[in-house]
Amino acid sequence: MTRLETLRTTLEAALGERARQITERLGELTVEIAPADLLAAAEQLRDVPGLGFDTLIDLCGMDYRDHGEGTYQGPRFASVIHLLSVTHNQRVRVRSFCADDDFPVLPTLTEIWPAAGWYEREAFDLYGLVYEGHTDLRRILTDYGFIGHPFRKDFPISGYVEMRYDPEQKRVVYQPVSIEPRENVPRVIREEGYGTGR
Repeated sequence: MTRLETLRTTLEAALGERARQITERLGELTVEIAPADLLAAAEQLRDVPGLGFDTLIDLCGMDYRDHGEGTYQGPRFASVIHLLSVTHNQRVRVRSFCADDDFPVLPTLTEIWPAAGWYEREAFDLYGLVYEGHTDLRRILTDYGFIGHPFRKDFPISGYVEMRYDPEQKRVVYQPVSIEPRENVPRVIREEGYGTGR
């Protein structure tokens, strides 16, 4: 039995029905967990001796709108965490889809892995994911007056407002975007016989 197969067996035994799905891709397992089960599953991932995922190394938001060239029919937003077990030298990816696309909410993981705090603020800022129970959920990368969430797939490339310094007012001012929206169509022009060694 390989290390990955052993990990899968341990995950299935520890999480049971909480693990909706376990898939393998690129030499790593992804466990899908419902938001209602996320906190209990996270505690098990950290505390079960055969797992021991003591380190959260990354957390990010995901927007699945138009995923699979429009064939995807599931929930739009998800939070993905990458965990590391230093003791067992193994990693796992955990994905939890938000139940509501209009108001994506998940429980905060800061009580289990304190490092999640900054990452959750980033996912809130860029995707609009709300982490219930987070003690300081506010923007971290965009300006406090910023409107919208720039990593959402329906956010316009040019944004909604632009800012500039106004020398008369001696301050930064916001104004509507002056760039006309356009669609860029990439064009690839290659010479005849390109890549054939001729």
